[in-house]
Amino acid sequence: MSIHTLNTPAALIDVARMRHNIDRMQSQLDKLGVRFRPHVKTTKCKQVVEAQVAAGACGITVSTLKEAEQFFMNGVRDIVYAVGIVPTKLPQALALRQQGCDLKIVVDSLQVARAVADFGREHDERFEVWVEIDVDGHRSGIQADDDLLVEVGRALVEGGMTLGGVLAHAGSSYEYNTRAALVQIAEQERSRTVRAAERLRAAGLPCPVVSVGSTPTALSAEHLEGVTEVRAGVYVMFDLVMHNVGVCDLENIALSVLTTVIGHQEDKGWAIVDAGWMALSRDRGTQKQAHDFGYGQVCTEDGRVLGDYLVSGANQEHGIVARVSKPDVNITETLPIGTRLRILPNHACATGAQHPEYQAVNTDGSTEAWPRFYGW
Repeated sequence: MSIHTLNTPAALIDVARMRHNIDRMQSQLDKLGVRFRPHVKTTKCKQVVEAQVAAGACGITVSTLKEAEQFFMNGVRDIVYAVGIVPTKLPQALALRQQGCDLKIVVDSLQVARAVADFGREHDERFEVWVEIDVDGHRSGIQADDDLLVEVGRALVEGGMTLGGVLAHAGSSYEYNTRAALVQIAEQERSRTVRAAERLRAAGLPCPVVSVGSTPTALSAEHLEGVTEVRAGVYVMFDLVMHNVGVCDLENIALSVLTTVIGHQEDKGWAIVDAGWMALSRDRGTQKQAHDFGYGQVCTEDGRVLGDYLVSGANQEHGIVARVSKPDVNITETLPIGTRLRILPNHACATGAQHPEYQAVNTDGSTEAWPRFYGW
């Protein structure tokens, strides 16, 4: 098929941009001498992961056990489930391991560590467990100097489980927008995670893996001494939030939503398109950043950024395209009915999740359907 014959709305992946993004990240981490384990939650797509592995990635990171199941069925064995496990999900994790999946799970509490050990012994399974480290107060994890860290490690080892390592995610890196600040938060992520590993080892506990990562810190780190692997996900597509953070240009964003102009409100300078929040998502991640892109940046069908035209509003199946600087009094001529546009997303993960498949667009304009996984 051709991009010109696709029905709208449709989620597009610019394959050339995607490959450039993959190569850029892999080159950065090869230079820093660490393994790269991409987070596949952004795309949940077999073809994208195959491209990441072909470029040099070692294993994957998932955000749901459903992703782990789907990618294992498609030949990926080395998987980290990077969301804190709860006891009710242990049977699902056990089933994967019994099928031959090298699944690693994550804990950040003594209660769950003990529950994993109890369940593992009961089912004669030696789970590999990583301890999540809080490096910035952003979300989950144990602080590197908290006595709880060693207690959790001991509970796992003494309970017969494998203490595989430590894992951290500097989610607060999304809040910065200068190179200096990103370098600083990358070093904070590295140093605190390495500190946690050193404390476990000093207590006589194993800690072979030291895993860190976010897209901003992975691209900003100047050295990764003591780290064994990095995880990052949204880099493969990038989005407007990452553009505002300062780690990509608009021309690097590989995901967009193809849409068609279906009407106008001439007195308001609006063009109405058939991509509302069901196609773009409700994510307004740029709202608190220096540059608010509304519900997305408008581009021409071939991907050229269309000045300061944004999706300024969105209903379920209708989007409102307007010029930010001042109303376009000639909007019916600028964007006549039938005009096809691409919308760059605020948050690639959220926009991708609105679609059952991507249309991968090659440089010659030909397209191929790439399904994505759903569910938990």
